[in-house]
Amino acid sequence: MRILVTGGAGFIGSHLVEALLPHHTVEVLDNLSTGRRENLPSTVPLHRIDLRDAQALRQHFAEHTYEVVYHLAAQVDVRTSVEKPTDDAQVNILGTLHLLEAVRPSHAWVIFTSTGGAIYGEAPNLPIGETYAPLPESPYGIAKLAGELYLRHFHQAHGVPYTVLRLANVYGPRQNPHGEAGVVAIFTHRLLSGQPAYIYGDGEQTRDFVYVGDVVRALVEVLKFPQRTQGQVFNVGTGRQTSVNELWAHLARLIGTSQTPHHLPPKAGELRHNALSYQRLHEATGWKPQVSLEEGLAATVAAFRQRLES
Repeated sequence: MRILVTGGAGFIGSHLVEALLPHHTVEVLDNLSTGRRENLPSTVPLHRIDLRDAQALRQHFAEHTYEVVYHLAAQVDVRTSVEKPTDDAQVNILGTLHLLEAVRPSHAWVIFTSTGGAIYGEAPNLPIGETYAPLPESPYGIAKLAGELYLRHFHQAHGVPYTVLRLANVYGPRQNPHGEAGVVAIFTHRLLSGQPAYIYGDGEQTRDFVYVGDVVRALVEVLKFPQRTQGQVFNVGTGRQTSVNELWAHLARLIGTSQTPHHLPPKAGELRHNALSYQRLHEATGWKPQVSLEEGLAATVAAFRQRLES
């Protein structure tokens, strides 16, 4: 297949590109605001376009044809979305809408990475299934839900096929500790470089941490079962809760530090507890998480250590 990955030079996107390359023709669309050209093999075409530039997107899709578009490009920081909701909406709502308008004539299958960590709000029962009504508490979650609804509209009105994957808290090698909302990357970078690290609130808030390799497998598996996955919404997580304090302890032990974290006030717009059920995705594709938290953190620490030493 001929595939475009938006945000393909970023954390998840670059891993996805690597997984697709042996079997597909892959190109990347990225404005490199957080992505890095060096994350990609030199043979992969990179089109430097910003999703907010509707004219550039229309022109690109008039000149290039794809069967599948993985839409990963986004503003992903919850705190940034709270502080600058208009900026977040310009990327995550208008940018997605611009992309869908550009894709519409070709009817490419759009596989959209949404958020399972921010879209549901505080749920009384965990892990959360896809039938739970979304009630996002941050502009980021609101924008991702809007993207899902626009996908549904473009399918119904214009016949554009789509699939939504609601991701839990993804972590792993190449995550940007400075520009992305990833506590694993932030803790790992700071502990390895001897910088102070901070926990917002009491640290007993929990998240569902899923390794990037497992997420990429989910994105690839969806592609294999169009009859079962098109027009559907799937969670991608582990179903397990891990507190920020537990995460800190795991990383400190792996890195071999006795440093203690500094506590700051809780972040506005962040949830207390979250974990996602992956049962629906498992039934449709056979996918389930394979990398334990301990294995994933060890791989992440090793990659960050290598990068700091190089």
